[in-house]
Amino acid sequence: MDAQALVLLADIVEAGNLSRAARRLKMSRANISYHLAQLEKTLGQQLLRRTTRRLEPTELGFRLYQHGCVIRDELMAARESASSLGKGLHGQVRMSMPTGFGNLVMSDWLIEFKRRYPDISLNVLFENRVDDLVRDEVDIAIRVMSEPPEQTVAIELADVRYVVWAEAAYAQRHPLPSRLEDLSRVPIITSAVVGRQLRLAAYRGDSREEIILHPTLASENFQFLREAVLGGLGVGLMPDYVIAEELVKGRVVTSLDDWRLSVFGTKMFLLRMPGRYQTLAARTLIDFVVDKARAWSRAGAVPSQGNRT
Repeated sequence: MDAQALVLLADIVEAGNLSRAARRLKMSRANISYHLAQLEKTLGQQLLRRTTRRLEPTELGFRLYQHGCVIRDELMAARESASSLGKGLHGQVRMSMPTGFGNLVMSDWLIEFKRRYPDISLNVLFENRVDDLVRDEVDIAIRVMSEPPEQTVAIELADVRYVVWAEAAYAQRHPLPSRLEDLSRVPIITSAVVGRQLRLAAYRGDSREEIILHPTLASENFQFLREAVLGGLGVGLMPDYVIAEELVKGRVVTSLDDWRLSVFGTKMFLLRMPGRYQTLAARTLIDFVVDKARAWSRAGAVPSQGNRT
């Protein structure tokens, strides 16, 4: 049995279809299909079956996929050892993170990381979608959610808490919500997902309530939303780290502080795919981000001082 054919099988399984595997491997779809057919012919058994969404391995296909992953990882480790001999830490890492947290918090972390490891190339994506790591071809993803996807390896980084807030002058002219139901009667500025109803989950003690919101202004760009609220356009509903500096400066006030609010989830996770070889560069970045995030979480995203209603 050809070891390279097993590696190819692993790449096909992880890509989910032949076209995506061909693009990733820079091969033609016909060539990919030919090598898969030859492997199945040699074994006399089907290795992949098509579902409505993707190619899934049969029982034998999955076992061979696991062997293919081991072979591929050993080859990658050997290449990494050879290329790093006599050199400093280097490599390439592709990372995806949320727009708000990425821009407002993680940007400084990654700049520090690059200063420390200048020979590691970072490809950073800013996005909020909870997408498949395989499809996106990223090594690491930072995501806010209630529970991580079962097919991923997840490291919990921090709790995420949303706050209701407004610019101080606006709050003097327009009373901020004092009850959860008041949120449906004020101009809410927050993030939203196209095609999905915006649901706010609120927790206090053992109780949980849920409210459907209709924002007057919505975007995936938290920096834009923050400027809109600071401009007096309405009441913000955003993660607490978005307004940390404004609270210190006394530019904003918050309300409903006795509730723990969540829109997309209550925790932040670092996600990676199981069984995929982690280069030394990727492992170094993971350790760095985990240390930074946990120190940030212990310090508290929002300082204790500041004006609150």
